[in-house]
Amino acid sequence: MAFDIEMIEKVYATMAARVDKARELVGRPLTLSEKILYSHLWEGTPSQAFTRGKDYVDFAPDRVACQDATAQMALLQFMHAGKSKVAVPTTVHCDHLIQAKVGAKTDLAVANTQSKEVFDFLSSVSNKYGIGFWKPGSGIIHQIVLENYAFPGGMMIGTDSHTVNAGGLGMLAIGVGGADAVDVMSGMSWELKFPKLIGVKLTGKLNGWTAPKDVILKVADILTVKGGTGAIVEYFGEGAESMSCTGKGTICNMGAEIGATTSTFGYDDSMRRYLAATGRQDVVNAADKVASYLTADKEVYADPAQYFDQLIEINLSELEPHINGPFTPDRGTPVSKMKTEAAANGWPIKIEWGLIGSCTNSSYEDMSRAASIVEQAVAHGITPKAEFGINPGSEQIRYTIERDGIIATFEKMGTKVFTNACGPCIGQWDREGADKQEKNTIVHSFNRNFSKRADGNPNTHAFVTSPEMVAALAISGRLDFNPLTDTLLNDKGEEVRLQAPKGDELPTKGFDVEDAGFQAPAADGSSVQVVVSPTSDRLQLLAPFEPWDGKNISGAKLLIKAFGKCTTDHISMAGPWLRFRGHLDNISNNMLIGAENAFNSKANSVKNQLTGTYDEVPKVQRAYKAAGIPSIVVGDHNYGEGSSREHAAMEPRFLGVKAVLVKSFARIHETNLKKQGMLALTFANEADYDKIQEDDTINFLDLTEFAPGKPLTLEFVHADGSKDVIMANHTYNEGQIGWFIAGSALNLIAAGKA
Repeated sequence: MAFDIEMIEKVYATMAARVDKARELVGRPLTLSEKILYSHLWEGTPSQAFTRGKDYVDFAPDRVACQDATAQMALLQFMHAGKSKVAVPTTVHCDHLIQAKVGAKTDLAVANTQSKEVFDFLSSVSNKYGIGFWKPGSGIIHQIVLENYAFPGGMMIGTDSHTVNAGGLGMLAIGVGGADAVDVMSGMSWELKFPKLIGVKLTGKLNGWTAPKDVILKVADILTVKGGTGAIVEYFGEGAESMSCTGKGTICNMGAEIGATTSTFGYDDSMRRYLAATGRQDVVNAADKVASYLTADKEVYADPAQYFDQLIEINLSELEPHINGPFTPDRGTPVSKMKTEAAANGWPIKIEWGLIGSCTNSSYEDMSRAASIVEQAVAHGITPKAEFGINPGSEQIRYTIERDGIIATFEKMGTKVFTNACGPCIGQWDREGADKQEKNTIVHSFNRNFSKRADGNPNTHAFVTSPEMVAALAISGRLDFNPLTDTLLNDKGEEVRLQAPKGDELPTKGFDVEDAGFQAPAADGSSVQVVVSPTSDRLQLLAPFEPWDGKNISGAKLLIKAFGKCTTDHISMAGPWLRFRGHLDNISNNMLIGAENAFNSKANSVKNQLTGTYDEVPKVQRAYKAAGIPSIVVGDHNYGEGSSREHAAMEPRFLGVKAVLVKSFARIHETNLKKQGMLALTFANEADYDKIQEDDTINFLDLTEFAPGKPLTLEFVHADGSKDVIMANHTYNEGQIGWFIAGSALNLIAAGKA
């Protein structure tokens, strides 16, 4: 039986009436995305039609999920909300704080020792407030959600950008910051600007070496890392229906890499098969009763151009395997063109590591298809040229692939089997030799490949591809190897061509597991004590942020003018910094240390206007804070791209940054800044970015008139006394301005005014 089946049945019980009413109000057939949105309005039955990309709408998500790195701050905030129990089903998953180094058993034991304080805190808070807790080693949050909680037609939010993975089971699953999660856990509505809709029509059928991963790699190449911002991507067509449920999850997962609000697929037989295989036939039975409401109206898919804001069509039968990168997930190269591209760009041809897993590609099908390539190599006497590592997505996956001999197949090639956790995908990889910062190439089936993300080495060229392609490329040891046309030499000097991968969509013997790693909360958590040591360097209770004083901000200093790509990894790095995610003061020492200063092209080196010397970004900002001087940050396009980590917003807020002024924001980061009581502003004229000088002092001229739809006026006073007056746009509505006035959204919740 599924977790929370009563809640799921309740969602389905109201769906038909709500969707029918929405169709009447909108006056046309509806997409799947619209059906789920309109059936999850906070008001219940719809009373008006909303304008895509314009109207802010209050929603009622069905559930919340948090991973251990983000859950710390989310739950520290929830403790301030004054609630005795979460209002909706909520889970916490320990998957980020486990470093990959030796292998699963050793690495998990080390993590349980090093992060015991954090795991104990998360366990006790979960126990107290009615939250399901998944222990370290149980698996990666998004794989666990897909296996246990996702359901067609549902809406959930999660404190991780790859929450969108659950779209593989027909949900609208959306990544958010912890403050948004606190709203929903506290029984409040969740606000989102009604998304635009991008339709992706999939014709034909995947074949040969092409995998579901190649669909999203192609879409990322088309839309770029910001092309999906403010939109839901809805996949449909015969190609979509021919794909496995976990394959759909892979595609939705990497929708985060194009900035999409989320991605989804209509309910079909692949979802029925997956739900049944994971012990949720009761969900199938309930979903089948409202099946027509769990996909778009027929008219939509018959003439999609009328119903989507943008339409993309991909013929799967003609799609070629892609290898995206380096340094950005949207630089797509078909495998047939890699030899030319690599040579032209000077990319290292030799592959040092091949890595399979992460929340993106760690299903049974992924592992079995990759193992089929390894099996061929072993049978033909081919020695792998690169090192190999895998991260199973969950203990259920690991146990099942061990039972079925898949792990044994990998181990015949010396593969390191890491813990059922994120590992190298998020920088939790103690890679030998990475500190030498040598130029090298790795290939992986993860979702992100930003500079330094996997191993901390800025010279590691990381390429994203499918698990089966990772296996083939790692075995060959060459980035320019094309398994469709090239051969490998075996130990007898014979040329061998690898055959196309094969694998089971689902285990023929069914899934199995001895201990999945789930801890149910106490029925009554009122007596559970949550203890945080005042001397801890891992956890720190939060103090409320100061409310706005009602005056114009004046005399502010420019902290940094960031140039180019500035992701949440640049603003608040992961890797070794993950250990401080529950301690706001300590984690703030990594604020913006990865951002490139536009004035000297260096990272973590900005001018302290009080001394005239250059120093590390956090140190300069702490100097401004100690002197009572406000500051602002200036940035480029798609600022805050990547992970949902709200630390990237909380750290500047904590250290005294008042505003972030950029050319454009990634959706989650903009919301996170608003929630924490900061000013998230965009240049009305992007060319004004070039007017910002290193020694600028900034005055807000009309912040006292802060209102929806009204730009703000900022005066930049240069060192020579000259001035530039710049107009800054914003997207704040009345409620969000209330967050700014109160000092944060949490302050309103704690005061009972939200």
